[in-house]
Amino acid sequence: MPSRDATTHWEGGLQDGKGTVTFDSSNAGQFDVSFPTRTGNPDGQTSPEELIAAAHSSCLAMNLSGVLGANGLTADAIDVSAEVTLGPDPAGGFAITSVAVTVNAKVPGLDAAKFAELAQTAKDTCPVSKALAGTTITLDAKLV
Repeated sequence: MPSRDATTHWEGGLQDGKGTVTFDSSNAGQFDVSFPTRTGNPDGQTSPEELIAAAHSSCLAMNLSGVLGANGLTADAIDVSAEVTLGPDPAGGFAITSVAVTVNAKVPGLDAAKFAELAQTAKDTCPVSKALAGTTITLDAKLV
């Protein structure tokens, strides 16, 4: 399986410094980061938590599509959002304290109970969910 990479160039201290994240594998772009915008108003900058949210939402959408397909179903649409929360770590510093995932999907021929089961399976088998083991991940899944 392929690997992907990104790099970050940082200058300065934690509070007054700034960095640039570059998506090297895809060459999709460069994104500014700083600690004050990470812990406060984003002011047009991204953060590690937003990047994790993007990874989780895209991974789960793909994984749910695969789980549905394995059950003979195809979604007309799948929309996934992930909200990653940064908070204090009792051991010191900060930690990702939770991820709230919301899934809305239109799947012809599927009832709400079976959809909830398949969405849970998709969450549990999603590679990004697995990478975040130890973090509380909640799932709100609805058919639309």
